[in-house]
Amino acid sequence: MKITLKLFASLSIRLPAEARASHCLELELDPGTTVLDVIRLMGLQSGECAIVLVDGVWVAVGDRATKVLEAGQALAIWPPVAGG
Repeated sequence: MKITLKLFASLSIRLPAEARASHCLELELDPGTTVLDVIRLMGLQSGECAIVLVDGVWVAVGDRATKVLEAGQALAIWPPVAGG
């Protein structure tokens, strides 16, 4: 199954060079793959993933290991950000 992975800010460095400008990459995953599986696949640490959305819906830290992705969904991840 295919999903779209979007990594923003400092996380975009984990994408292939040709995908960095658009911040997104199509991934081919096995059925049953979870959000946490993708986080690990990309070499990300949990603390690097402050905001995680699937199709625009927040996925809490405690739900990432059980939130199974479906074909066609978009997984977007942002690192911790600071600002005023």
